[in-house]
Amino acid sequence: MATATPAASLSFPVINMEKLETEGRGAAMEVIRDACENWGFFELLNHGISHELMDEVEQVSKAHYKNIREDKFKEFAARTLEAGEKGADVKDVDWESTFFVRHLPASNLADLPDLDDHYRQVMKEFVSEIEKLAEHVMDLFCENLGLEKGYLKRAFAGSQGALTFGTKVSSYPPCPRPDLVDGLRAHTDAGGVILLFQDDQVSGLQLLKDGAWVDVPPMRHAVVVNIGDQLEVITNGRYKSVMHRVMTRSDGNRMSIASFYNPGADAVIFPAPTLIGDGAADKKEGGEKGAGAVYPRFVFEDYMNLYVHHKFEAKEPRFEAMKSDAAPIATA
Repeated sequence: MATATPAASLSFPVINMEKLETEGRGAAMEVIRDACENWGFFELLNHGISHELMDEVEQVSKAHYKNIREDKFKEFAARTLEAGEKGADVKDVDWESTFFVRHLPASNLADLPDLDDHYRQVMKEFVSEIEKLAEHVMDLFCENLGLEKGYLKRAFAGSQGALTFGTKVSSYPPCPRPDLVDGLRAHTDAGGVILLFQDDQVSGLQLLKDGAWVDVPPMRHAVVVNIGDQLEVITNGRYKSVMHRVMTRSDGNRMSIASFYNPGADAVIFPAPTLIGDGAADKKEGGEKGAGAVYPRFVFEDYMNLYVHHKFEAKEPRFEAMKSDAAPIATA
């Protein structure tokens, strides 16, 4: 069973992006490499998104929960606690209040109920900045991996050149019985790269590293980045998606705004040819260098159709299932 480990003892990877423009670039890129290969997570500081905009996003998101979503969540909480205290297993539910905003290929922001015009405008500005940051991060990955600039974005593009991009806005309210239920059960993320703006006062996010649960430390105005399953495939295992979870707390209401920069629905995902036989996966699987692709070729939508039924399970059987279901896919 995995144990909990204080994050500080493991030097959680943090990158000051200003150093990428200085003589410290090499060291910063090395932190990114180590984070992607050995952690699956890192945090960005001085990433270019204004602190004022982030403060406004936090304010309107917390107000929206308080004014619109809190009463409904309290009804769910009461039912869940009553069932759990009567002996029912409530480990298959998540102690969260959440809604999802789609940005690409087409936005639904204007259609969501219960959002006022100011919230819509603030969210629109924020996700525009997050999208730019995601593209910057993807190019840093390309540089780190020795891929041509823009390779990963092109790999994510569907037949119409469109990617999938959306934001999950969540609140994790206080739970009087943290022993009964998790905030969000352990899982890996199905998509590409995830950028998270999390509460800097209330912790709870943990990742699994070397058999131990490690806190992702809250940092003011930071953006947390984590690797999704599709990047693990494209990098042929050089980069790793890792299990992570949100723990419930008896105090504090944790805010989480996670943006998912994913492939288009019909994008064909497969290991980058230049990384086949050169990735960490070959060595870790005990194979010889040059042994070939460790991961299958598949259509992203097919993977998502499998993922929705097996999200809270290990990723490896999903990859194996895509191998067994694989049929020839035209890539031209």
